[in-house]
Amino acid sequence: MVNGRHAAMAVVVLLGTSCYPGQGNDEDKSVDLKISKDEQTSIELVNKSREKNKLPPLKPNAKLFAAARSHSLNMAKQGKMEHELDGKKPSDRVKAVGYEYRKVGENIAAGEGWSLEAVHQAWLDSRLHRENMLDPSYTEIGVGIAKSAKGELYYTHVFGTRRPD
Repeated sequence: MVNGRHAAMAVVVLLGTSCYPGQGNDEDKSVDLKISKDEQTSIELVNKSREKNKLPPLKPNAKLFAAARSHSLNMAKQGKMEHELDGKKPSDRVKAVGYEYRKVGENIAAGEGWSLEAVHQAWLDSRLHRENMLDPSYTEIGVGIAKSAKGELYYTHVFGTRRPD
């Protein structure tokens, strides 16, 4: 229970291998990433936890943001908190936005009345979520937060490590 409301969480870690051929650096310099205040706060909370554990901060990545935002919107639209929706897994969503990865992971949460700090703390209190946030091999992050028609919030963090050129 968080703030008197029931909330649910799930986590998955996917290890990327040579499943997808690399096409060099996938950084798109033409993408102008606009990060909302809540998304920025969410990144800062993750990076403060990483700093406490002597880990480098995660950098925002526009493609990971696209994957995270679209998944949060889809969960909110369907009223489901699941890693696999419409037959697509996190690796499928990341591949669809053109992120060539060596490793990718996803944390999701949903509920009503959650502060960003409460969601972050719940993830820290969950072994698998914590492992995603504090995985030293991750270098980048994407965040998505969406509200359903019923007012429930859906949160997605996508963690990534790009495949080397």
